[in-house]
Amino acid sequence: MKQYRVAILGCRSRGTSAARVYYAHPRTQVVGLCDLLEDRLNTLGDELNIDARFTDLDEMIRQTQPDLVAIPVAPALHAPLALRVLEHGVNIEIEKPMGLDLEETDAVMNKAADKGVQVAVHHQWRLSAWNQAINHAYQAGQIGELRYIYASGKGYYGGFGLMEIGTHLLTHVIKFGGDCRSVTAYATTRGRPITPQDVLPAPRGNGIIAGDRVSASLQFDNGVTGTLLQHQFDKINLDAHVVELCGTEGRLMWHPRGAWYLANPHVLPANRDEWQALEPIYPDSFEQALEQMPHGGGLNEGDYWFAEEYVSALDEGREHECSGAAGRHVIEIIMGIFESAAYGTQVDLPQANRVHPLLRWRTENGLTPPEPMPMPDDEWLAEENRRLVS
Repeated sequence: MKQYRVAILGCRSRGTSAARVYYAHPRTQVVGLCDLLEDRLNTLGDELNIDARFTDLDEMIRQTQPDLVAIPVAPALHAPLALRVLEHGVNIEIEKPMGLDLEETDAVMNKAADKGVQVAVHHQWRLSAWNQAINHAYQAGQIGELRYIYASGKGYYGGFGLMEIGTHLLTHVIKFGGDCRSVTAYATTRGRPITPQDVLPAPRGNGIIAGDRVSASLQFDNGVTGTLLQHQFDKINLDAHVVELCGTEGRLMWHPRGAWYLANPHVLPANRDEWQALEPIYPDSFEQALEQMPHGGGLNEGDYWFAEEYVSALDEGREHECSGAAGRHVIEIIMGIFESAAYGTQVDLPQANRVHPLLRWRTENGLTPPEPMPMPDDEWLAEENRRLVS
Protein backbone atom coordinates (compact mmCIF):
# COMPACT_ATOMS: atom_id res chain seq x y z
CA MET A 1 0.00 0.00 0.00
CA LYS A 2 1.16 3.53 -0.75
CA GLN A 3 3.36 5.28 1.79
CA TYR A 4 2.39 8.96 1.92
CA ARG A 5 5.16 11.53 2.15
CA VAL A 6 4.53 14.31 4.66
CA ALA A 7 6.37 17.59 5.22
CA ILE A 8 5.91 19.66 8.38
CA LEU A 9 5.80 23.47 8.15
CA GLY A 10 6.35 24.83 11.66
CA CYS A 11 8.06 23.03 14.55
CA ARG A 12 6.40 24.54 17.62
CA SER A 13 4.22 22.43 19.94
CA ARG A 14 1.51 21.66 17.39
CA GLY A 15 4.12 20.98 14.72
CA THR A 16 5.93 18.63 17.07
CA SER A 17 2.70 16.74 17.74
CA ALA A 18 1.96 16.47 14.01
CA ALA A 19 5.50 15.32 13.19
CA ARG A 20 5.41 12.62 15.86
CA VAL A 21 2.13 11.25 14.55
CA TYR A 22 3.18 11.16 10.91
CA TYR A 23 6.53 9.69 11.95
CA ALA A 24 4.83 6.88 13.89
CA HIS A 25 1.94 6.08 11.55
CA PRO A 26 2.70 2.97 9.45
CA ARG A 27 1.39 4.58 6.23
CA THR A 28 3.16 7.96 6.43
CA GLN A 29 6.77 9.13 6.31
CA VAL A 30 8.04 12.53 7.43
CA VAL A 31 10.30 13.66 4.60
CA GLY A 32 11.04 17.24 5.68
CA LEU A 33 10.81 19.80 8.46
CA CYS A 34 10.69 23.57 8.05
CA ASP A 35 10.96 26.41 10.57
CA LEU A 36 12.54 29.84 10.59
CA LEU A 37 14.10 29.16 14.00
CA GLU A 38 16.86 26.60 13.69
CA ASP A 39 16.83 25.62 17.37
CA ARG A 40 13.22 24.41 17.06
CA LEU A 41 14.02 22.78 13.75
CA ASN A 42 17.02 20.93 15.16
CA THR A 43 15.30 19.87 18.38
CA LEU A 44 12.51 18.14 16.47
CA GLY A 45 14.81 16.84 13.75
CA ASP A 46 17.13 15.28 16.32
CA GLU A 47 14.22 13.70 18.22
CA LEU A 48 12.83 11.97 15.13
CA ASN A 49 16.16 11.52 13.32
CA ILE A 50 15.06 13.58 10.31
CA ASP A 51 17.94 15.16 8.42
CA ALA A 52 15.89 17.04 5.80
CA ARG A 53 15.63 20.39 7.58
CA PHE A 54 14.73 23.66 5.87
CA THR A 55 14.14 27.31 6.62
CA ASP A 56 12.46 27.91 3.23
CA LEU A 57 9.13 26.17 2.63
CA ASP A 58 9.30 26.35 -1.17
CA GLU A 59 12.73 24.71 -1.16
CA MET A 60 11.47 22.00 1.22
CA ILE A 61 8.61 21.14 -1.10
CA ARG A 62 10.78 21.18 -4.22
CA GLN A 63 13.38 18.88 -2.68
CA THR A 64 11.13 16.46 -0.76
CA GLN A 65 8.12 16.20 -3.13
CA PRO A 66 5.56 15.53 -0.38
CA ASP A 67 2.03 14.21 -0.87
CA LEU A 68 0.89 16.29 2.08
CA VAL A 69 2.12 19.36 3.95
CA ALA A 70 1.02 20.00 7.54
CA ILE A 71 0.76 23.71 8.44
CA PRO A 72 0.70 24.00 12.26
CA VAL A 73 1.70 27.67 12.49
CA ALA A 74 0.37 30.81 14.19
CA PRO A 75 -3.27 31.67 13.26
CA ALA A 76 -2.47 34.81 11.27
CA LEU A 77 -0.21 32.71 9.01
CA HIS A 78 -2.68 29.88 8.33
CA ALA A 79 -4.20 31.20 5.13
CA PRO A 80 -1.13 33.02 3.73
CA LEU A 81 1.12 29.97 4.13
CA ALA A 82 -1.60 27.62 2.90
CA LEU A 83 -1.81 29.65 -0.31
CA ARG A 84 1.98 29.42 -0.77
CA VAL A 85 1.96 25.65 -0.25
CA LEU A 86 -1.04 25.14 -2.53
CA GLU A 87 0.85 26.84 -5.37
CA HIS A 88 2.91 23.63 -5.47
CA GLY A 89 -0.22 21.50 -6.06
CA VAL A 90 0.12 19.50 -2.85
CA ASN A 91 -2.53 18.41 -0.33
CA ILE A 92 -2.53 20.30 2.96
CA GLU A 93 -3.72 20.04 6.51
CA ILE A 94 -4.04 23.40 8.21
CA GLU A 95 -4.45 24.24 11.88
CA LYS A 96 -7.66 25.89 13.07
CA PRO A 97 -9.02 28.41 12.43
CA MET A 98 -8.72 27.79 8.72
CA GLY A 99 -8.70 31.55 8.13
CA LEU A 100 -9.41 34.70 10.09
CA ASP A 101 -12.39 35.67 7.92
CA LEU A 102 -14.37 34.42 4.94
CA GLU A 103 -12.21 36.19 2.38
CA GLU A 104 -9.19 34.19 3.57
CA THR A 105 -11.02 30.86 3.66
CA ASP A 106 -12.51 31.46 0.21
CA ALA A 107 -9.05 32.19 -1.18
CA VAL A 108 -7.68 28.92 0.22
CA MET A 109 -10.57 26.83 -1.08
CA ASN A 110 -10.47 28.47 -4.52
CA LYS A 111 -6.74 27.84 -4.82
CA ALA A 112 -7.13 24.19 -3.76
CA ALA A 113 -9.87 23.71 -6.36
CA ASP A 114 -7.67 25.27 -9.04
CA LYS A 115 -4.84 22.89 -8.15
CA GLY A 116 -7.06 19.82 -7.70
CA VAL A 117 -5.83 19.01 -4.19
CA GLN A 118 -7.32 18.46 -0.75
CA VAL A 119 -7.62 20.80 2.21
CA ALA A 120 -8.20 19.37 5.69
CA VAL A 121 -8.53 21.48 8.85
CA HIS A 122 -6.93 20.07 11.99
CA HIS A 123 -10.04 19.66 14.16
CA GLN A 124 -8.57 16.66 15.94
CA TRP A 125 -11.21 16.55 18.68
CA ARG A 126 -13.89 15.75 16.09
CA LEU A 127 -11.99 12.51 15.47
CA SER A 128 -10.70 11.79 18.98
CA ALA A 129 -11.18 8.49 20.81
CA TRP A 130 -13.92 9.98 22.98
CA ASN A 131 -15.80 11.39 20.01
CA GLN A 132 -15.43 8.06 18.21
CA ALA A 133 -17.24 6.53 21.19
CA ILE A 134 -19.94 9.22 21.02
CA ASN A 135 -20.41 8.69 17.29
CA HIS A 136 -20.60 4.90 17.70
CA ALA A 137 -23.36 5.24 20.31
CA TYR A 138 -25.16 7.86 18.22
CA GLN A 139 -25.07 5.78 15.03
CA ALA A 140 -26.36 2.79 17.02
CA GLY A 141 -29.46 4.83 17.85
CA GLN A 142 -28.88 4.93 21.60
CA ILE A 143 -30.40 8.41 22.03
CA GLY A 144 -33.11 8.08 19.39
CA GLU A 145 -33.83 11.09 17.20
CA LEU A 146 -31.55 14.08 17.79
CA ARG A 147 -33.48 17.12 19.06
CA TYR A 148 -30.97 19.63 20.43
CA ILE A 149 -27.20 20.24 20.75
CA TYR A 150 -25.49 22.22 23.51
CA ALA A 151 -21.85 23.32 23.40
CA SER A 152 -19.79 25.45 25.78
CA GLY A 153 -16.22 26.72 25.87
CA LYS A 154 -13.80 26.68 28.77
CA GLY A 155 -14.01 30.32 29.87
CA TYR A 156 -11.85 32.38 27.50
CA TYR A 157 -12.84 35.96 26.66
CA GLY A 158 -15.95 35.24 24.58
CA GLY A 159 -15.04 36.45 21.10
CA PHE A 160 -11.55 34.99 21.42
CA GLY A 161 -13.01 31.71 22.66
CA LEU A 162 -15.19 31.64 19.56
CA MET A 163 -12.15 31.86 17.24
CA GLU A 164 -10.14 29.43 19.39
CA ILE A 165 -12.00 26.58 21.13
CA GLY A 166 -15.23 27.56 19.37
CA THR A 167 -13.90 26.23 16.08
CA HIS A 168 -13.54 22.76 17.63
CA LEU A 169 -16.98 22.94 19.23
CA LEU A 170 -18.65 23.98 15.99
CA THR A 171 -17.11 21.21 13.93
CA HIS A 172 -18.42 18.75 16.58
CA VAL A 173 -21.86 20.33 16.28
CA ILE A 174 -22.11 20.21 12.47
CA LYS A 175 -20.93 16.59 12.49
CA PHE A 176 -24.24 15.66 14.09
CA GLY A 177 -26.54 18.59 13.22
CA GLY A 178 -25.57 19.01 9.58
CA ASP A 179 -25.01 22.39 7.93
CA CYS A 180 -26.04 25.45 9.90
CA ARG A 181 -28.58 27.55 7.98
CA SER A 182 -29.14 30.50 10.30
CA VAL A 183 -27.65 32.14 13.39
CA THR A 184 -29.05 34.43 16.06
CA ALA A 185 -26.54 35.73 18.61
CA TYR A 186 -26.11 38.16 21.48
CA ALA A 187 -22.77 39.47 22.73
CA THR A 188 -21.93 41.64 25.71
CA THR A 189 -18.90 43.40 27.16
CA ARG A 190 -19.04 43.86 30.93
CA GLY A 191 -22.77 43.10 30.84
CA ARG A 192 -23.79 45.64 28.18
CA PRO A 193 -24.41 45.00 24.47
CA ILE A 194 -21.28 45.30 22.35
CA THR A 195 -20.59 48.53 20.47
CA PRO A 196 -18.31 49.18 17.46
CA GLN A 197 -15.69 50.45 19.95
CA ASP A 198 -15.57 46.95 21.47
CA VAL A 199 -14.26 45.42 18.23
CA LEU A 200 -10.68 44.28 18.92
CA PRO A 201 -7.86 42.12 17.56
CA ALA A 202 -7.91 38.82 19.47
CA PRO A 203 -5.07 37.33 21.53
CA ARG A 204 -2.67 34.92 19.77
CA GLY A 205 -3.39 36.60 16.42
CA ASN A 206 -6.85 35.00 16.14
CA GLY A 207 -8.40 37.79 14.08
CA ILE A 208 -11.01 40.43 14.85
CA ILE A 209 -13.47 39.77 17.69
CA ALA A 210 -15.94 41.44 20.07
CA GLY A 211 -17.66 40.56 23.34
CA ASP A 212 -16.52 38.89 26.55
CA ARG A 213 -19.72 36.79 26.58
CA VAL A 214 -21.21 35.42 23.38
CA SER A 215 -24.40 33.33 23.22
CA ALA A 216 -25.65 31.91 19.93
CA SER A 217 -28.69 29.97 18.75
CA LEU A 218 -28.06 27.82 15.68
CA GLN A 219 -30.54 26.25 13.26
CA PHE A 220 -29.44 23.20 11.28
CA ASP A 221 -30.50 21.53 8.03
CA ASN A 222 -32.26 18.61 9.69
CA GLY A 223 -34.44 20.75 11.97
CA VAL A 224 -32.16 20.40 14.99
CA THR A 225 -31.46 23.53 17.03
CA GLY A 226 -28.32 24.23 19.03
CA THR A 227 -26.88 26.60 21.59
CA LEU A 228 -23.24 27.69 21.67
CA LEU A 229 -21.89 29.58 24.69
CA GLN A 230 -18.53 31.33 24.81
CA HIS A 231 -18.58 33.09 28.17
CA GLN A 232 -15.56 34.53 29.96
CA PHE A 233 -14.97 33.14 33.46
CA ASP A 234 -12.73 34.53 36.19
CA LYS A 235 -10.46 31.57 35.49
CA ILE A 236 -10.46 28.75 32.94
CA ASN A 237 -12.90 25.96 33.86
CA LEU A 238 -12.38 22.79 31.86
CA ASP A 239 -15.50 21.23 33.39
CA ALA A 240 -17.61 23.69 31.36
CA HIS A 241 -15.98 22.56 28.10
CA VAL A 242 -18.57 20.11 26.74
CA VAL A 243 -20.73 19.13 23.77
CA GLU A 244 -24.04 17.45 24.60
CA LEU A 245 -26.40 15.69 22.18
CA CYS A 246 -30.00 15.52 23.40
CA GLY A 247 -32.25 12.95 21.74
CA THR A 248 -35.75 11.60 22.16
CA GLU A 249 -34.50 8.60 24.14
CA GLY A 250 -31.30 9.70 25.83
CA ARG A 251 -28.26 11.99 25.88
CA LEU A 252 -24.58 11.82 24.98
CA MET A 253 -21.90 14.10 26.41
CA TRP A 254 -18.36 14.74 25.13
CA HIS A 255 -15.54 16.28 27.16
CA PRO A 256 -11.79 16.35 26.36
CA ARG A 257 -11.30 13.82 29.17
CA GLY A 258 -14.25 11.49 28.63
CA ALA A 259 -17.61 10.60 27.08
CA TRP A 260 -20.88 9.56 28.72
CA TYR A 261 -24.30 8.20 27.84
CA LEU A 262 -27.58 8.73 29.69
CA ALA A 263 -30.55 6.48 28.89
CA ASN A 264 -32.93 9.25 29.91
CA PRO A 265 -33.52 12.43 27.91
CA HIS A 266 -34.59 14.43 30.98
CA VAL A 267 -32.03 14.03 33.77
CA LEU A 268 -32.91 15.32 37.24
CA PRO A 269 -30.52 16.02 40.15
CA ALA A 270 -31.59 12.78 41.85
CA ASN A 271 -30.49 10.54 39.00
CA ARG A 272 -27.18 11.99 37.83
CA ASP A 273 -25.49 8.69 38.69
CA GLU A 274 -27.29 7.14 35.74
CA TRP A 275 -24.66 8.56 33.35
CA GLN A 276 -22.61 5.67 31.93
CA ALA A 277 -18.97 6.18 30.94
CA LEU A 278 -18.17 5.17 27.36
CA GLU A 279 -14.99 3.40 26.30
CA PRO A 280 -12.62 5.36 24.02
CA ILE A 281 -12.04 3.96 20.54
CA TYR A 282 -8.51 4.04 19.08
CA PRO A 283 -7.18 3.24 15.59
CA ASP A 284 -5.97 -0.33 15.16
CA SER A 285 -2.36 0.78 14.69
CA PHE A 286 -2.22 3.22 17.61
CA GLU A 287 -0.64 0.92 20.22
CA GLN A 288 2.00 -0.30 17.77
CA ALA A 289 2.78 3.29 16.82
CA LEU A 290 3.28 4.21 20.48
CA GLU A 291 5.82 1.43 20.86
CA GLN A 292 7.83 2.78 17.92
CA MET A 293 8.23 6.28 19.31
CA PRO A 294 11.87 7.18 20.06
CA HIS A 295 12.92 8.14 23.58
CA GLY A 296 9.57 7.04 24.98
CA GLY A 297 7.81 9.99 23.33
CA GLY A 298 4.03 10.13 23.41
CA LEU A 299 1.34 10.56 20.76
CA ASN A 300 -1.83 12.61 20.86
CA GLU A 301 -4.60 10.16 19.94
CA GLY A 302 -6.76 12.86 18.34
CA ASP A 303 -3.88 13.87 16.08
CA TYR A 304 -3.29 10.21 15.30
CA TRP A 305 -6.95 9.72 14.35
CA PHE A 306 -6.61 12.80 12.10
CA ALA A 307 -3.66 11.21 10.26
CA GLU A 308 -5.48 7.89 10.06
CA GLU A 309 -8.45 9.63 8.43
CA TYR A 310 -6.18 11.46 5.96
CA VAL A 311 -4.58 8.21 4.86
CA SER A 312 -8.02 6.64 4.32
CA ALA A 313 -9.29 9.70 2.45
CA LEU A 314 -6.29 9.75 0.10
CA ASP A 315 -6.57 5.99 -0.47
CA GLU A 316 -10.25 6.30 -1.34
CA GLY A 317 -10.04 9.54 -3.32
CA ARG A 318 -12.51 11.35 -1.05
CA GLU A 319 -12.46 14.38 1.22
CA HIS A 320 -11.15 14.18 4.78
CA GLU A 321 -13.93 14.21 7.38
CA CYS A 322 -12.46 17.52 8.63
CA SER A 323 -12.51 18.91 5.10
CA GLY A 324 -11.74 22.42 3.99
CA ALA A 325 -15.43 22.82 3.15
CA ALA A 326 -16.36 21.95 6.75
CA GLY A 327 -13.62 24.27 8.04
CA ARG A 328 -14.92 27.13 5.94
CA HIS A 329 -18.47 26.46 7.17
CA VAL A 330 -17.20 26.80 10.75
CA ILE A 331 -15.85 30.26 9.88
CA GLU A 332 -19.18 31.12 8.19
CA ILE A 333 -20.98 30.29 11.43
CA ILE A 334 -18.53 32.36 13.50
CA MET A 335 -18.81 35.36 11.18
CA GLY A 336 -22.59 34.91 11.28
CA ILE A 337 -22.50 35.01 15.08
CA PHE A 338 -20.47 38.23 15.08
CA GLU A 339 -22.76 39.77 12.44
CA SER A 340 -25.93 38.84 14.32
CA ALA A 341 -24.57 40.21 17.60
CA ALA A 342 -23.45 43.46 15.95
CA TYR A 343 -26.57 44.18 13.90
CA GLY A 344 -29.19 42.57 16.14
CA THR A 345 -30.68 40.35 13.45
CA GLN A 346 -30.87 36.74 12.33
CA VAL A 347 -28.18 35.91 9.79
CA ASP A 348 -28.80 33.32 7.07
CA LEU A 349 -25.87 31.22 5.87
CA PRO A 350 -23.87 31.22 3.70
CA GLN A 351 -23.35 34.99 3.63
CA ALA A 352 -23.33 36.92 0.37
CA ASN A 353 -21.03 39.59 1.87
CA ARG A 354 -17.72 37.91 2.75
CA VAL A 355 -16.09 40.97 4.41
CA HIS A 356 -15.55 40.56 8.17
CA PRO A 357 -18.82 41.84 9.68
CA LEU A 358 -17.18 43.51 12.69
CA LEU A 359 -14.83 45.53 10.50
CA ARG A 360 -17.78 46.46 8.29
CA TRP A 361 -19.69 47.53 11.41
CA ARG A 362 -16.84 49.79 12.53
CA THR A 363 -16.51 51.35 9.07
CA GLU A 364 -20.23 52.06 8.91
CA ASN A 365 -19.90 53.87 12.23
CA GLY A 366 -17.03 56.05 11.07
CA LEU A 367 -14.26 54.06 12.77
CA THR A 368 -10.98 52.77 11.37
CA PRO A 369 -9.76 49.20 11.98
CA PRO A 370 -8.74 48.63 15.63
CA GLU A 371 -5.18 49.28 16.77
CA PRO A 372 -2.87 46.29 17.39
CA MET A 373 -2.88 44.69 20.86
CA PRO A 374 -0.50 42.30 22.66
CA MET A 375 -0.54 38.68 21.53
CA PRO A 376 -0.14 36.83 24.88
CA ASP A 377 -3.45 36.17 26.65
CA ASP A 378 -2.55 37.82 29.97
CA GLU A 379 -1.08 40.97 28.41
CA TRP A 380 -4.04 41.27 26.05
CA LEU A 381 -6.55 40.96 28.87
CA ALA A 382 -4.71 43.56 30.98
CA GLU A 383 -4.87 46.05 28.09
CA GLU A 384 -8.56 45.30 27.50
CA ASN A 385 -9.28 45.90 31.19
CA ARG A 386 -7.47 49.26 30.99
CA ARG A 387 -9.58 50.20 27.96
CA LEU A 388 -12.80 49.42 29.79
CA VAL A 389 -11.99 51.54 32.84
CA SER A 390 -10.53 54.52 30.96
